[in-house]
Amino acid sequence: KDFMKKETIVAMIPARIGSTRLKMKNLALIDGKPMIAFSILAAQKSGVFDRIVINSDSEVFKSIADRYGVEFYKRPEHLGSSKTKSDDVVLDFMQNNTSEVVVWVNSISPLQTGDEIRRVVEFFQKEKLDSLITVKEEQVHCVYQGKPVNFEESGKFAQTQDLEPVQPFVYSVMMWRAKSFIEAMKLQGNALLSGKVGYYPVNKWSSIIIKTDHDLKLASYALRALETDES
Repeated sequence: KDFMKKETIVAMIPARIGSTRLKMKNLALIDGKPMIAFSILAAQKSGVFDRIVINSDSEVFKSIADRYGVEFYKRPEHLGSSKTKSDDVVLDFMQNNTSEVVVWVNSISPLQTGDEIRRVVEFFQKEKLDSLITVKEEQVHCVYQGKPVNFEESGKFAQTQDLEPVQPFVYSVMMWRAKSFIEAMKLQGNALLSGKVGYYPVNKWSSIIIKTDHDLKLASYALRALETDES
């Protein structure tokens, strides 16, 4: 495609060993594989990355990186805390892994496909974005602090199909142009939503983000359903 000019694009798959809600969730098994493996395989199948790198505070993930034929980067210990900000993790990675574009492929979105990752990256390049975060579109009545967001309280109750969709963040993929990200961090100390920002709606499966044991079970059920549909 004309807009797909060659840029160096690196997939960064973050994987902290600690987790407050679901212990060592990146190593939790889904269909016999550690959860992080699904993100690695999807990144590989997307075909858009020059490099795929697991970014972790623990050497445990180096063996997984070796097993699946991807690279491993050990971030500084102070960036492994549950209080660490994503901006700082991305900046550290960019400063130690040269690339024009860095794509955060979320290790806790195991049902996202390689095809969808490729479409997100293509959209980022086509729109000439500096920052992108995936969202999901939902046509549902929403309120914020007791006030309607996408409907009127007066008149007949709006049908959901007529509502303006709301777009909660999914975070299955986030990506940035490294030059503008680093400049924003220097100027203002944050950069996750910097420069020209865009949002890409992903499918329902990708929006299953694993944070609790309940989420893990849901993903396992969903994976079985997907495999049944394909067979």
